[in-house]
Amino acid sequence: MQTKTVQQLADVLATANTHYNLSVSQLVETAVKRGEGVLTDKGALNALTGKFTGRSPKDKYVVDEASVHEKINWGPVNQPISPEKFETLYAEVLDYLQEKDLFVFDGFAGADEKYRLPIRVVNEYAWHNLFVRQLFIRPTEAELAGHKAEFTVISAPGFKANPVVHGTNSETFIIISFEKKVVLIGGTEYAGEMKKSIFSVMNLLLPEQDVLPMHCSANVGKAGDVALFFGLSGTGKTTLSADPNRNLIGDDEHGWSDNGVFNIEGGCYAKCIHLSEAGEPQIWKAINYGTVLENVDVNEHTRVADYDSDKYTENTRAAYPVEMIPGAVIPGVGGQPNVIIFLTADSFGVIPPISKLSKEQAMYHFLSGYTSKMAGTERGVTAPQTEFSTCFGSPFLPLRPVVYAEMLGKKIVEQNAHVYLVNTGWTGGPVGIGKRMNLGYTRAMVTAALNGELENVDYVADPIFGVQVPTSCPGVPSELLQPRNTWEDKGAYDKQARELASRFVENFSKKFPSAAEIAEAGPKI
Repeated sequence: MQTKTVQQLADVLATANTHYNLSVSQLVETAVKRGEGVLTDKGALNALTGKFTGRSPKDKYVVDEASVHEKINWGPVNQPISPEKFETLYAEVLDYLQEKDLFVFDGFAGADEKYRLPIRVVNEYAWHNLFVRQLFIRPTEAELAGHKAEFTVISAPGFKANPVVHGTNSETFIIISFEKKVVLIGGTEYAGEMKKSIFSVMNLLLPEQDVLPMHCSANVGKAGDVALFFGLSGTGKTTLSADPNRNLIGDDEHGWSDNGVFNIEGGCYAKCIHLSEAGEPQIWKAINYGTVLENVDVNEHTRVADYDSDKYTENTRAAYPVEMIPGAVIPGVGGQPNVIIFLTADSFGVIPPISKLSKEQAMYHFLSGYTSKMAGTERGVTAPQTEFSTCFGSPFLPLRPVVYAEMLGKKIVEQNAHVYLVNTGWTGGPVGIGKRMNLGYTRAMVTAALNGELENVDYVADPIFGVQVPTSCPGVPSELLQPRNTWEDKGAYDKQARELASRFVENFSKKFPSAAEIAEAGPKI
């Protein structure tokens, strides 16, 4: 069946006006000429994605095929669609593309050659092809000559599904067929769907090779010490891993094998709402010619980008090759992690700014994946919402979550890795009363964790969440470390903390009723 699929696509590429593996300059020129975007004063290409400025998780499907039926964790995240419906939609998308200009990128997902996946991406838009060229791993000329894709992404934003005919929820669709080895995307111009669909694919393929796929960033210190940063959009994962004193392995997706950590991608996809040179100098300097900006408000006359504007969305983005970050590790591979950091943006203002976790607590918080879903990250989200995203990436996990959690726990023990929970959210009160954690203090806490300075301080257990909270940290006021101390109304803090703890317990008992041993490491009400 896969051979037939490959041939169908090959026929379309042969009859359409197809452009293979264009350079950055060619893609930029083509995108501007076609009116797909405008250049900023720094040379970046800014494109608007229309009404969809974030992912569409309710429109994501996995084809219910015999080879994967028993593996997939079916439900709201992995919605099944029949092979027949997929075939119908696939044929119609190919018919639609036959009359179009098409842009093809051939590259890889996975910096470790032992585990990398050769991919092909077929795009209706030139700017989308530039996006994937900057985000995935670009082949050498020799690698390109022998490249044979094992998975293909076909993105046709202009094609809209008919829910009655195609069995979708709306005109938008992101469908993965593991048997056909195809990702089919339509009805949305948001480029992040292409990136995340391949991550979903890797989340099934890598565990079969005893590799833990992770929604995290990774960097390495001068002594070769590797750190992982887990967190959802808006928690600071990209910002905190882009450390001038450490070299970046990657900012979003990694695999952890017996050889160490490797980047799944070849680029960075940074949020840039309120971006400033002072606050995030590496990201600021990376936005140059070849960078793709999404939904940034650009002055019509001066072409200066206004990163403080949310005219189109708060989920403004910048996509650029990882090489744009000074000292980036190329290829993106590193040793075994020494420190693991879970990032959360707690809108309640009750999670300690930094705390140490046992292996069991690490597995608990990994499965919980708590944060506040920030406005603009997904369609329909206009205000902060409490979110428990399993493994800090539930929209991208085709397997049962416990598979990933058990792999993580095993690797923590094997490598004697230290795990910390860091709250980059609110302090002194919830949203509307408190304020966002000072980035400078957060950086100081993370630095202390990475340098081993928090291994030599005293800790006290949080009475509700049970995590170990340091009594001191270099460069951080001691009173800030205990969130209760930052609230004027201590009673209000106690009430808020118990309320959040109850949400943790409710979420965990509902999703993981059989994981009683891990549940013991959670909050106590």
